[in-house]
Amino acid sequence: MAKSSDFGAFMEKFVLKPSPSPNHLPLAGLTFAVKDIFDIEGYITGFGNPDWARTHSAATTTAPAVMDLLRAGATCLGKTVMDEMAYCMYGVNKHYGTPTNPCAPERVPGGSSSGSAVAVAAMLVDFSLGTDTGASVRVPASYCGILGFRPSLGAVSTAGVIPMSQSFDTVGWFAQDPMILNRVGHVLLHIPDEDPIQPSKIIIPEDCFHLSSIPVDRTAQVLVRSIEKLFGGQCVKHVILGDYVKDQVPSLQHFMDKGNEYQEDNIPSLAALSSAMRLLQRYEFKNNHAEWVTKVNPDFGPEISERIWDAIKVTGEKTDICHSVRTELRNALTSLLGDHGVLALPTTPDEPPKVQANPATLDLFFSRPFSLLSIAGVCGFCQVSIPLGMHDNVPVAISLVAKHGSDAFLLNLVETLYDSLKEEIRMLKA
Repeated sequence: MAKSSDFGAFMEKFVLKPSPSPNHLPLAGLTFAVKDIFDIEGYITGFGNPDWARTHSAATTTAPAVMDLLRAGATCLGKTVMDEMAYCMYGVNKHYGTPTNPCAPERVPGGSSSGSAVAVAAMLVDFSLGTDTGASVRVPASYCGILGFRPSLGAVSTAGVIPMSQSFDTVGWFAQDPMILNRVGHVLLHIPDEDPIQPSKIIIPEDCFHLSSIPVDRTAQVLVRSIEKLFGGQCVKHVILGDYVKDQVPSLQHFMDKGNEYQEDNIPSLAALSSAMRLLQRYEFKNNHAEWVTKVNPDFGPEISERIWDAIKVTGEKTDICHSVRTELRNALTSLLGDHGVLALPTTPDEPPKVQANPATLDLFFSRPFSLLSIAGVCGFCQVSIPLGMHDNVPVAISLVAKHGSDAFLLNLVETLYDSLKEEIRMLKA
């Protein structure tokens, strides 16, 4: 199918129907697409690169996450385009093209789960599967104006999914409808329905929202007004997250340098956090894929090649400290949030880059968002990106983060909040 009709979202189209069942299934009648990083029996898992596809055989089994969706009554319509080896957040692929962002066609869709996000944003499917290691569900969800959920680390099986960095790899999903997002989540997480629980507190980190180029009245204030109407203003708390992290995560001192310390457009402790995460991510990527990369010498796009070869050269120095950072941050944020607390963040602090942006400029551009995106990634918490309409003709989003294992609580909260957030946005435009 031509790119104009499917927005370049699909690598390969096919139909996998659910098995007939006499029971009412939770996803009956819904369609979905799958990022080309998941095994599907009889199909080659392409990992975003034709050399990978050429040197690998068709999968002999289907990833459990995909099987769960089929057993729950959903129909799979194909595999979607992704960034090469999942090692990019732009959504650009020199071999298969850049899927067109339906919300803002002149802007990148975000990656690496670009096609999965675009398929949902263009209403080609009801929901889709992606993966999120560094931010590969949250960024495309934000850029394409849809919901995107990164679950708690280990909450959804990653079997049958090509690994990138096991300390951070998660199976995430996209939807436009919060009810569908929730239903898919209950299937993938293998959890029963439960009544929504009121959040004990919503934490607004003022420094993180000041980092954003999007006006705070289009992000944090929209959320605060909705929270106040639904739950009362007493649960809204304000913090300076960078200071809290610096005090509570002493191992970060090993990643604090003058580059982190004196950048006016960054939060030093969170910049150090992203440095620690990227180091461990590169080291684990090397362990997973260095042998194939050095043997095949694959053809990569310019924005991918340097990043991958840098990872192949990385040593294990400081990786033990990275694990200490993970433990300390998880403990610190678990204490900060308590039971049923939520941390609000800008999903990304800037608008999506333009499609033809210089790759070197893009790398600098993504250093700021990664300092925010690494928070949930490093501590393994669940995070959802929620669209807040358009601002200056580009999508705007806010994220909610909850502690590890609070996935059902967070999914229910999104469903509770969603209509109120939409109403607040409508009132802003009035």
